[in-house]
Amino acid sequence: MMNRISKIVAGIAVCMLQPVLAQENTGEVAESTGTPVERSTEIPQDTTVVNQVSEAAPQALPAATESKGEKVKVDGVVSVIGDYIILESDIDKSYIDLQNQGVSIKDISRCQLLGKLMEDKLYAHQAVQDSLEVSDKQIMAQTEQQLNYLVSQVGTMENLLAYYKKSDEESFKEELFQINKIRVLAENMQSKVVDEIEITPEEVRQWYNNIPEDERPVFGAELEIAQIVKEPEVPEEEKQKVVNRLREMKRDIEENGASFATKAILYSKDPGSSTKGGFYHVTKHTGFAKEFMDVAYTLREGEISDPFETDFGWHIIKIDKIRGQELDLRHILLMPEIPQDALDKTQKELEEVREKIINEEVSFADAAREFSDEKETKFEGGQLRNPSNMDTRFELTKLDPTLYNQVRNLKTGEVSQVYKEEDQKKPGRITFKILKVTNKYEDHKADYVKDYMKIKELALKEKQIKAIREWMEKNH
Repeated sequence: MMNRISKIVAGIAVCMLQPVLAQENTGEVAESTGTPVERSTEIPQDTTVVNQVSEAAPQALPAATESKGEKVKVDGVVSVIGDYIILESDIDKSYIDLQNQGVSIKDISRCQLLGKLMEDKLYAHQAVQDSLEVSDKQIMAQTEQQLNYLVSQVGTMENLLAYYKKSDEESFKEELFQINKIRVLAENMQSKVVDEIEITPEEVRQWYNNIPEDERPVFGAELEIAQIVKEPEVPEEEKQKVVNRLREMKRDIEENGASFATKAILYSKDPGSSTKGGFYHVTKHTGFAKEFMDVAYTLREGEISDPFETDFGWHIIKIDKIRGQELDLRHILLMPEIPQDALDKTQKELEEVREKIINEEVSFADAAREFSDEKETKFEGGQLRNPSNMDTRFELTKLDPTLYNQVRNLKTGEVSQVYKEEDQKKPGRITFKILKVTNKYEDHKADYVKDYMKIKELALKEKQIKAIREWMEKNH
């Protein structure tokens, strides 16, 4: 079986592997963008299709249209790898996926997409042959999270099934489950091939020295940043105003028949659900605040909760429908107003802290440990970490726009003025911050000593690509 599969893979090497290998030979690690093709890749599209599950689109896109007396080409089998079948519609769905990620499909051929699909199926097939374990429970949890997101976009499960032209929820969920399982199997097989690969300092040195000096990579400007965060304290009387308002809404709905959905649209501060009448589809695995989930799963169908608090604010929940461990619910989120005197007090406190730092009465790091309200950074002296790799360096051009505007003109060691920031993820949450650029690295050509970790990462990636190629060749 593997011999037959490897021949299939070898047969598409001209459009998938060769561009990658050609780039490897130049010492660069990059993804092939392929070559332009004359074949039109224009396909029907809908911008509401969700990236992660676009493969679950229900319709095969025909390769030809029917006119008078002409034959129509129906969805056909392009390739079979083990127990996995690749249809022509799978290639079309891959185009949809790329388009919804904002990727131009103009220079991507069907051959390249077929190659990627075959590669994934090959990995998944070999993972099964090698008895690599995957957790069906974990995959189902991921599938349910995807369903939850999809339902939140269209309002109800019924709308979702109609949109994807599915007859029932279970068959749709099973289709998503199989897509996710193939993905996880492929990822596990890839990990098995490359995870044990290591690279020695000598190999890194040789890799670096083999790159002509005028072709060595250029690393963009980077910063190391620390911050001190102060959050205004919300007075208890403001919290009570919100609780009372939510209680009034609940009473109006229960006693006067007012619409929960309408009130959510008019008053809820949750940007993710307010336009949909506060609607969410949740399961036990939905990643909402624990307090929210605990309340939701104690309610009966049609019941409205009392007001309760999470880190996001104060809520009431109404259960629309219960299906086993799945809930269709609506909620209203309100947040207490922070009085201006509380804002002024917090800003003044942070300005006094900044003054102490400027006067060298205390170091920035010590001030962060003593005064900052942000638990994630205060114990590291306020040092920010890049969430993509947990490194302390941030590439200047990839910084969050708000952060970029505050630090772009700061020199190393300088401390910003106090500024107010409203949390986009938690509307209504206001903080005050000061920032310090602890180190600044200008644009520069790769330096073996200063950039060793980045150079090592590039060298390791190339070694992993080589290992994958050898793995494929070995299974001829």
